[in-house]
Amino acid sequence: MAADRREIDEKSARVERLLGEAGLAGVILGAQHNFAWITGGATNRVDGSREAGAGALLLGRGGRRWVLANAIEMPRLLGEEIGGQGWEPVEHPWEDERSSPSFLAETARKVLGGSDPIGSDLPLAGATAVEGRIVRARARLTDAELARFRALGRDAGEALGEVCRGLEPGLSEDDIARRSADALAARGARAIVNLVAADERIARFRHPVPTGRRWERAVMVVACAQREGLVASLTRIVCAGAVPGDLRDRTRAAAGVMGRLLEASRPGATGRQLYDEAARGYEAAGFPGEQRKHHQGGACGYRTRDWIAHPRSDDVVVAPQAFAWNPSITGTKVEETAIAFGDGDRVELITTTAGWPPIMVDVRGVRLALPDVWSKES
Repeated sequence: MAADRREIDEKSARVERLLGEAGLAGVILGAQHNFAWITGGATNRVDGSREAGAGALLLGRGGRRWVLANAIEMPRLLGEEIGGQGWEPVEHPWEDERSSPSFLAETARKVLGGSDPIGSDLPLAGATAVEGRIVRARARLTDAELARFRALGRDAGEALGEVCRGLEPGLSEDDIARRSADALAARGARAIVNLVAADERIARFRHPVPTGRRWERAVMVVACAQREGLVASLTRIVCAGAVPGDLRDRTRAAAGVMGRLLEASRPGATGRQLYDEAARGYEAAGFPGEQRKHHQGGACGYRTRDWIAHPRSDDVVVAPQAFAWNPSITGTKVEETAIAFGDGDRVELITTTAGWPPIMVDVRGVRLALPDVWSKES
């Protein structure tokens, strides 16, 4: 995979600082999301049902970095994913990694030399858990990531808009989910979350796994689209006829909460403060307590959410950082992915759908268009 070595070097330097802070000789990155992050979008995914990928990366002090993989995976990783990125290969027979739960940690320790502790992003015998530290290292987006994220958001917004405009009453939730997955796949993305709710299921379930239920009056379509490791999230709602007044009012109230969250997503703000801001927004809109019925979203990047705003969260906003906020009021939801820049700088929505009916909100002195409910009569 062709990735900017400067991006990889910058991220490797972040990990090296982590090593010094934690007193570690090195860290193993085997989770699929961290492999994608450190390599600028490459993948070690073979089995999508597992968090661990096929092959892991080892980063040590002094900028040294290795790829640890068995003889099955190493040729593809070097030939198609990380060749030219400066990873030194350490190959082993596939049988050896099955011999002991501590095999990977022992291999890493031999490569690094010495007896200092090592860290791992995944639970691993013989290693210290460091995923929380890696989450913080991932948070600040590089220029290359900003470009990839914008492109993904544009394509995801276009894909869901294309699907939703083509929906006719009578289609099942399963049919709609397939269309969403296909539209994203046509743009090189995977629908790693693919939810659809028809009619009364919109109000009944906040995470509506698709069923054979056929929509008649309204349908909500939700997608988390993944490409090159990055994940963009968005929701769209369609009505077959005129949008009921109550649905329109609730959606606009949810958009108001979204505006408050975007405004408050500033460097130094904590997840707890953002949760409280959402709660105040629901109260002010006349829907007190809605924040307790569903999470509001939070920071994102290489996972659907790196952290979620909640009453005890001490996670801290940095800049530039991606956020997928999803305020919901029973029967509706507003969800987009945005990039929050520093104090006094802009917030940039990246998953907008051209031509979709907007709800305008003021954020940091700029009018932003959040998605309203789309009526097929319009």
